[in-house]
Amino acid sequence: MTRLILASQSPARTKLLSHAGIQHEVLVSDVDEDAVQARYGVTDPHDTALLLARAKAEAVASLPEADGAIVIGCDSVFEFDGEAHGKPYTADVARERMLRMSGSMGVLHTGHWLVDCRDTDGGDADGGGELTARGSGATLGSVSSAEVHFMEMSAEEIETYIATGEPLQCAGSFTIDGYGGAFIRKVDGDPHTVVGLSISTLRALLGQANVGITELWTGGAIDPADVRAE
Repeated sequence: MTRLILASQSPARTKLLSHAGIQHEVLVSDVDEDAVQARYGVTDPHDTALLLARAKAEAVASLPEADGAIVIGCDSVFEFDGEAHGKPYTADVARERMLRMSGSMGVLHTGHWLVDCRDTDGGDADGGGELTARGSGATLGSVSSAEVHFMEMSAEEIETYIATGEPLQCAGSFTIDGYGGAFIRKVDGDPHTVVGLSISTLRALLGQANVGITELWTGGAIDPADVRAE
């Protein structure tokens, strides 16, 4: 069984993978995002998302726990009026952003970076007599972007939303899979991108590492009966 490690502490990302029936482990990096951006001087939102995803994936891939696994790192950056918006962290920043976003549109960029830490020779990697798949040596990435169109939001709605604490830890000060979904009119692009991990992009990256995504299916995807309309 191919091991997949998610290099992210995001509950939304691991929930998304679990609902898609994709077996994975979580191993969080200690990457200093501000330091990485300062070092490389990247300001373009699209490139920033890929840079930070790569930094997270490579940091986790360097750990001994990642030996024999495939690591996927992700990072999301919201582009609005030509500016890159990460997590607001404070109510004041979230409020200022949401007042501007009300009734408007921005682009959510989610960077993905994959590192194949499997032995490129394959064979008996753990000494236990079990043969493992040959690794590809791949280290590659891709960005999935989606336009997010917001409804008009009243000042009262914004204050109530901020009070939940949800937008403070989210790129762009919103989510689509929580309270914030009430303010999103439509998404042009892969909606999983807005959650923070595009399953179709992950499939494409795995394919380049000679791994079919169905190899990671556990049979534990969300029960269709739980989401089927009455």
